[in-house]
Amino acid sequence: MKLRYLLPFMVAALPLSVVAQSIYPIDRATIMVDGKFDFKVEFDEIVKLEDVGIQINGKDFKDVLGNTNVEFIEKEDGKDVSALWLRNVSIQDAGDYKVEVKANGKESAVDWTIYQTPDVAKAKNVIFFLGDGLSVAHRTGARILSKGITEGKANAKLAMDSLPVTGFIGTSSTDAITADSANTMSAYMTGHKSAINALGVYVSRSVDNLNHPKQETLGELIKRKTNKSVGVVTDSEIQDATPAAVVSHTRRRADKDKITGMFHDVKPDVIMGGGSAYFLPQSVPGSKRKDDLNYVEMFKKDGYQLVTNNTELTSIPKDTKQLLGLFHTGNMDTVLDRRFLTDNGVTKKFPDQPDLTTMTKTALDVLSQNEDGFVLVVESSLIDKASHPLDWERAIMGTILLDKSIAIAQEFAEKNPDTLIIVTGDHTHGISLIGTVDDDKPGDANAMREKVGVYAAAGYPNYEDKDGDGYPDKLDVSKRLAVFFNNYPDYYETFRPKLDGQFVPALKNEKDEYVANEAYKDIPGAVLRTGILPKSESTGVHAIDDVVIQAQGPGSEEIRGYMENSDIYKVIVDSLAINSAKK
Repeated sequence: MKLRYLLPFMVAALPLSVVAQSIYPIDRATIMVDGKFDFKVEFDEIVKLEDVGIQINGKDFKDVLGNTNVEFIEKEDGKDVSALWLRNVSIQDAGDYKVEVKANGKESAVDWTIYQTPDVAKAKNVIFFLGDGLSVAHRTGARILSKGITEGKANAKLAMDSLPVTGFIGTSSTDAITADSANTMSAYMTGHKSAINALGVYVSRSVDNLNHPKQETLGELIKRKTNKSVGVVTDSEIQDATPAAVVSHTRRRADKDKITGMFHDVKPDVIMGGGSAYFLPQSVPGSKRKDDLNYVEMFKKDGYQLVTNNTELTSIPKDTKQLLGLFHTGNMDTVLDRRFLTDNGVTKKFPDQPDLTTMTKTALDVLSQNEDGFVLVVESSLIDKASHPLDWERAIMGTILLDKSIAIAQEFAEKNPDTLIIVTGDHTHGISLIGTVDDDKPGDANAMREKVGVYAAAGYPNYEDKDGDGYPDKLDVSKRLAVFFNNYPDYYETFRPKLDGQFVPALKNEKDEYVANEAYKDIPGAVLRTGILPKSESTGVHAIDDVVIQAQGPGSEEIRGYMENSDIYKVIVDSLAINSAKK
């Protein structure tokens, strides 16, 4: 019998119930015993509470979740749909759980896995490094520029190259195969997947950004269950997606004023980065708040030592226990601009910004005073913020800076072997090294693409590091790496480093479309690359490639093969034996 004749019989054999409820946490969620979360069920119509049946493993859901305070909303956000909440709940027994919801003849179900952490901690301290947008090509480029390469072999290895445990991480979000820094770092910090732009929540249909089902963050967990200290260090705004994920709950990562308040709620012991504009009341010039809250003063009243530049940071009292470092109103400037291009005007407004290395070292000095240990999250954010505008030199210099910070953590771990170090990225960028660009290659300077050497014609670049600081002395050498991105708007490829300021590949025209920035048009040899992205995109976008994860120290053995980013939360809490922690 042909398939078209079978279809009516196949349809008739299907169950008559219709899946019409959305359940949070979602199917296949993995949750730590006693881990806090919001339970929410969304119905696709108006229902009555007495007509709703919810069971977990055949028991009344309130009994399993340990909370009888049901919040039932007959018309959610004024619409003809109902919702049910239980907030801030947990499950106390490990095992597999099936959640079944029935209402008005419709049924839905999800499965959860609840796990118990070990009885004995393997690690006292955890240092989690996140290279924002860190791709394999960034690492390769950093090794070549920092260490050099001769006759096919690296002259030396990066610090991250020595980390013994390696795996691959999947980065996709709940609503798309793609990812951004919010949902990816949120997965690391909560153990739950989430949607693009979301931090510490499952994205439901709620209108209010702050009223989505929450997932307890690592920062909150450590403060709730242990006596350990918590540190967050970044060279972006402290409210940016990656550092914010340590403490935040919002559907929109752009809620930076609210995120500042969430940092104050959790009170990490060390907070360092940019973003002071969201700490200051609206009356202060440059503030980005829309209220009169002064979080600088609030943190100071809570006992935090405030520092605003590198000189102050390197002069703090040795017994400092709580530290707030705010070094820029926005994102901090790249290491390329701060250390090598000080005459290009970029750093004029904030001339005394610390390196990520200095912030990492200081954070370790402060946090390690706690005899119970600590969890430190360090982000090198400007790898991503330079990769978006196709500015690979700044991105790779940021990767070298990340690696130098990892070396500092490894030195700490040598003296403190009960320290777990994890190094990974949140997502990748479509960037590749293909050879060299040789200015001395025969040909007109106006034909720069002909000076790109591939295969045997590539040879080796001629970067030097005569002062031995781990950075190339110059980037505008005569024979440099040929590095290109595989996704881009219309732009002019110049084949040269951008030494006057960060590259701006495209600008918006009168049609509200992004077109190639003609400021680069007349640079000798510049080539117009017709974009492959929609004209609404001004820069390159994230790639979906797996991210490399590496680790060393107690608990790192749990990292192996392919893992989801949400799995790494379990690696961390297992290493610390959180369920056995005594507050």
